[in-house]
Amino acid sequence: MSSEIIKISKDAIYATGKRKDAVARVWMLKGSGKIFVNGKNYSQYFKRPIHQLAIEKPLTITKSKELFDIVCTVKGGGMSGQAGAVTHGISKALVGSSPDTRKVIKKNKMLTRDSRTVERKKPGQRKARRKFQFSKR
Repeated sequence: MSSEIIKISKDAIYATGKRKDAVARVWMLKGSGKIFVNGKNYSQYFKRPIHQLAIEKPLTITKSKELFDIVCTVKGGGMSGQAGAVTHGISKALVGSSPDTRKVIKKNKMLTRDSRTVERKKPGQRKARRKFQFSKR
């Protein structure tokens, strides 16, 4: 299993989340509700409110926002992919900490890895599916 949930100690849990080309490594510790991404507060790292809400969502639906401190490192992809990867990692870590939250998180479709990635550009075409303009003469 490449993206497994590891229980480091009784207070710390490690999980990996993935989305597009982004990979997030998430450590969840007992704490007061602080979230750090690549050494910054998550609201400073992710400027868009939609990304901030996506990261908070697994914690709000399980009512555990003030119970855990979360430290993440994210590599690859863009901001949207990174936010999705952090969300996926937090969801998996929450399930690792208390398996009874699995039902709620699974219902909100946050445990499945979204495997959609960018389609490659094909030779003889302008983009992945866009063709060059046809010239009659």
